[in-house]
Amino acid sequence: MSWGTELWDQFDNLEKHTQWGIDILEKYIKFVKERTEIELSYAKQLRNLSKKYQPKKNSKEEEEYRYTACKAFLSTLNEMNDYAGQHEVISENMTSQITVELARYVQELKQERKSHFHDGRKAQQHIETCWKQLESSKRRFERDCKEADRAQQYFEKMDADINVTKADVEKARQQAQMRHQMAEDSKADYSSILQKFNHEQHEYYHTHIPNIFQKIQEMEERRIVRIGESVKTYAELDRQVIPIIGKCLDGIVKAAESIDPKNDSQLAIEAYKSGFEPPGDIEFEDYTQPMKRTVSDNSLSNSRGEGKSELKFVGKSKGKLWPFIKKNKGAAPEDFSNLPPEQRRKKLQQKVDELNKEIQKEMDQRDAITKMKDVYLKNPQMGDPASLDHKLAEVSQNIEKLRLEAQKFEAWLAEVEGRLPARSEQARRQSGMYDVQNAPAVNSCAQDRESPDGSYTEERSQESEVKVLATDFDDEFDDEESLPAIGTCKALYTFEGQNEGTISVVEGETLYVIEEDKGDGWTRIRRNEDEEGYVPTSYVEVYLDKNAKESSLRSQRTS
Repeated sequence: MSWGTELWDQFDNLEKHTQWGIDILEKYIKFVKERTEIELSYAKQLRNLSKKYQPKKNSKEEEEYRYTACKAFLSTLNEMNDYAGQHEVISENMTSQITVELARYVQELKQERKSHFHDGRKAQQHIETCWKQLESSKRRFERDCKEADRAQQYFEKMDADINVTKADVEKARQQAQMRHQMAEDSKADYSSILQKFNHEQHEYYHTHIPNIFQKIQEMEERRIVRIGESVKTYAELDRQVIPIIGKCLDGIVKAAESIDPKNDSQLAIEAYKSGFEPPGDIEFEDYTQPMKRTVSDNSLSNSRGEGKSELKFVGKSKGKLWPFIKKNKGAAPEDFSNLPPEQRRKKLQQKVDELNKEIQKEMDQRDAITKMKDVYLKNPQMGDPASLDHKLAEVSQNIEKLRLEAQKFEAWLAEVEGRLPARSEQARRQSGMYDVQNAPAVNSCAQDRESPDGSYTEERSQESEVKVLATDFDDEFDDEESLPAIGTCKALYTFEGQNEGTISVVEGETLYVIEEDKGDGWTRIRRNEDEEGYVPTSYVEVYLDKNAKESSLRSQRTS
């Protein structure tokens, strides 16, 4: 089966067929190119999708990903990112191994096809030229034969005419002989050209054209084989990434299997646990007795007359307002005293860890500067050692400041950790219980409503209750006789008293102590006759007067 023998007369159709084959190849190249663009677009969309749902750094979302369900979702996002990478690999490999290679092959194929058909046209032109020469010699031979016949007839006519001179007859005879000779020459030339043409025609149809068409056939078959190889490569490139894509999917399944609801429930406890104990039972108060009613430690009373509901703070210290109640005005206190004990402990521990990291960072910087200074001392040409003294002093000063700051937070942390295990009546007094006597229901205490960050928030009705409490507390505080001083204290740190019932102090300031710490971490102090309140015990150094303390105890027992 050869195009040279079977299609010897289909030169034009073969030219059209081979051009169609190249068009098919270019169409396939275009298809693969569009597939690579789709893969890139898909990978880009997957990456954008994964990036869109990634948690933002240093945000609340990042804290949420401590839960196993959120971790599984994060693992899914990461695996999808790797999944997108495999589609990029498919695009890159198809571009380099199919699109680029086939585009180069198409150019070579076009050049080869052009060369083969150029040779075919050249052979056609040669045989056509030979045919034209044959036709020309044939016509010339025919013309010379006719001329010779006419000359012979004229000579015979002149020779038969008695009136014609002998010279005219001789001239006619010579003319006839010359024409006859020309006819013989044309015959010989025609015979030679015919023989040559037959040879050329045989070579054309049995040698030249078969060889050219055979090359064209081989070229076309190579094109077909190349398309088949490219289609196979197309499938193999897809198959190569299947194991990696399978690993990505296995990673998602593994992440799903790692979800632990019990662990997430425990994390929720750690995140929102306040550390308070539930309030105790409220004692029954018998109003049928004419005796004077007093305020018990676990109850609320109406001490402002008939029909007036007054909020009383539950606790041993008369008129004391618990400082943990959050006021919406101003910034949060530095010691996180606006938070419940458990949340406060976590915040303080986090702050201590951050400070320790900063200290370590500064110490590493100090060590690096010290090493550099030693190098300068050994090799003065590299630099002046004295130029590093200022930087070294600055780093050392920063370390000292950070250490003092860390000690301050560690003291607060030790205070909270020391108080958390002990749960008593004093702890319940810290929980900020309030009640309204003669009201249909008892309002919830402050820790019953916490915002997502663990701090307190109150609804409008609760805010109004706190305002009433604060007003009554001020009135009662004003009516109460000033307590005697039982000692003095010195402020170790500056404290901004932003909460109700607290007082601001400046580091180094000396004040009077009028009520010592009862185990709740707060000491009541006085600056002058008009300014008194509570400060954290860890912020002051107390010097008690034994005589004044005994006198104060006796007066309290008497009252």
